[in-house]
Formats: sequence, structure tokens, C-alpha cells
Amino acid sequence: MRFMIMVRATQDCEAGVMPEEKLIATMAKFHEELAEAGMLLDASGLQPSSKGWRIKYSGDKRTLIDGPFVETKELIAGYTLIQANSREEAIEWTQRFPNPAGEGNEAEIEVRQLFELDDFGPSEAIERFRELEAEAKM
Repeated sequence: MRFMIMVRATQDCEAGVMPEEKLIATMAKFHEELAEAGMLLDASGLQPSSKGWRIKYSGDKRTLIDGPFVETKELIAGYTLIQANSREEAIEWTQRFPNPAGEGNEAEIEVRQLFELDDFGPSEAIERFRELEAEAKM
């Protein structure tokens, strides 16, 4: 089971303020522990939304919307992707996730389970995704 831990953006990270060295070290230690446990699949911080864009769909029309985006509470500042044997194991590890705003500060992370191809019924389209997955592993 794969789970994505999403760190919510703050006004500081949206302004390009880099985290303090102490927080980076704490995050590095936690991610090293995940890697040693064989659970870490990927992790990264995201640049501020001022360097991003959105594509809005309306029928057949696509509209490009450049950042920055106003509502920081809806933005993601970074993520960690883990592989766990169960929801309970994922919860156990995420409860150990360092406070992304630094100890003593208000922060929130969101955790969501990823879909696996086995969650979908058999179909030609799903088989195409299985082939892509197999090619990516080569």
C-alpha cells in the first residue's frame, strides 16, 4: 500500500523562505529512518506556487493560469511517498513525521492512500497502464 504524506504550504514557504537548518536535519533523519525501514519511495519539497501554473478545463477549452495562488491552505509545500504493509503501519509512521513548521508551531499534514491498478476492474486501459508500469521498472 502506498501513501502520500502532503505538507501544507504556509505564507513563508510561498514567499520563498527556506526552512531552518534544524528542521532540514530533523526531516533528513526521519526520511533516513523511512529508507532504512524500506518504506521511502520518494520525497521532495515544492517550489512556491509563483513558479507554477494550473490548467483549467471547461468543456474542450483549456486555460493556463499562472501562479502565485492566493489560498495557501489549499497548496502543498512538499510530499513524502511511502510504502506500508497496512494503514495502521502508515499511521504509526506519519504520527512520527516531524512538525513541518518546526516544533511548537501550528502545522498540518494530510495523508492519502494511492490507488493501485488492482483497485480497478480488468480493462484494456488498465492493461496499458500495467505495461507502462512494467516498462518503467526496467
